[in-house]
Amino acid sequence: MQVTEFISQLDEARIVAAIAAAERQTSAEIRVYISHRAHADALAFAQRRFRQLGLTKTRQRNAVLLYLAPRTRQFAIVGDSGVHEKCGAAFWQEASARLSAALQQGNYTAALIQTVQQIGALLAAHFPPAAGDGNELPNAILH
Repeated sequence: MQVTEFISQLDEARIVAAIAAAERQTSAEIRVYISHRAHADALAFAQRRFRQLGLTKTRQRNAVLLYLAPRTRQFAIVGDSGVHEKCGAAFWQEASARLSAALQQGNYTAALIQTVQQIGALLAAHFPPAAGDGNELPNAILH
């Protein structure tokens, strides 16, 4: 799928609102990145993009990146070390399976919102908001 076609099907305002709502419940950060490139290994590129975007610099190492590569119909969900310590591998497998199934249905906005909400709920359980917590990273979708 062409990236511009994929992006045109998104309701970015609703996705950004879902990110903001999820982040109000936690000290963690959630980012969505849509790649314009075709990658054979979305996870490797997502991990690299995670570092390039500075997601390893949150105070509690609790950022999560939803990385989508529409041209190769791949995605990856990457969390920082603090998230992995609290959540375990089973959570990531479940979140990936749900996102995959939702994307296959073709409602990309709903798929992303559902995943953001799911990840947000988990992050809220392990990283509740703290006094003076601010939004460390923008909520806008990157592409």
